[in-house]
Amino acid sequence: MDPLDTWRDELERILREHAAIPYANGEIHSEAVFDRRNDRYLLVDVGWRGGERVHGALVHVDIIAGRFWIQYDGTERGVAWELVAAGVPKDRIVLGFQPPEVRPHTEFAA
Repeated sequence: MDPLDTWRDELERILREHAAIPYANGEIHSEAVFDRRNDRYLLVDVGWRGGERVHGALVHVDIIAGRFWIQYDGTERGVAWELVAAGVPKDRIVLGFQPPEVRPHTEFAA
């Protein structure tokens, strides 16, 4: 099996685990959205907090040229570190939410 397919499976598992964590406040739930054909992976919060609508991405990851581009990460643990724990090499993870000039100074791919 191609390692990238294994890592996709791990990313989906990670996002499903996050989606299963209940919110303490409001009528909010998380939805894991996977588009393997285009390599787009999202964790989206949906619901209501009081009279205010909640809808937005908690996590957004794209796989581009075999690298995991973390476009946004609103989790406490950090999806990049969860991917590393699942066996994805750091040089295959790009912190897309960091400015390009900062990326070479992270522990991940630039």
